[in-house]
Amino acid sequence: MTDAVEPGEITQLLHAHEAGSQEAFDSLVDIAYQQLKRLARQQLRRARPSATLDTVALVHEAYLKLFSESGVEWENRSHFYAVMARAMRFVVVDNARRNSAQKRGDGHRPATLDPERLGVDRDDDLTLAVDDAIRQLETFDGRLAYVVECRFFAGMTETEIAESLGVTTRTVQREWRRARAWLHRILAVATPVDT
Repeated sequence: MTDAVEPGEITQLLHAHEAGSQEAFDSLVDIAYQQLKRLARQQLRRARPSATLDTVALVHEAYLKLFSESGVEWENRSHFYAVMARAMRFVVVDNARRNSAQKRGDGHRPATLDPERLGVDRDDDLTLAVDDAIRQLETFDGRLAYVVECRFFAGMTETEIAESLGVTTRTVQREWRRARAWLHRILAVATPVDT
């Protein structure tokens, strides 16, 4: 994730926001807007198309979720994008819940779960199942849950995730393999799977 800004400018704005400056957060969003749209496109690529949720709407909804939060302890630029991706995840999941509630009254639609395609399926049921699995994973390993959230919902690379966590890329690769295996096992039990 690259930004066409002076090195450290995003970090300075993050620290100003951390100190309570809402104007700094507004400036930050303006500077990072193109990158946030890229994140939103990746989120929406994984979600069922919606008449009410497009790239711009997703960025704006995520912004509104974070607008009132001051005092967030921002670590760096990658952490900012990960937090924005999390806010987008919540918007996408809420949208999937609404879509799912509208399309069926009971029962589950079969979802294709192929480890090679994890994060590519556009099914609301899979989006909701992955969200539920991430919530379960958070109860015993928050970092694995963070890695899944960044990969599945934000489309972040292993290098970007490593930067945001302050670990090596190899560590993230190892944790992604572990988390993906756990998810596959949980999702295979939680949702009917077409094979």
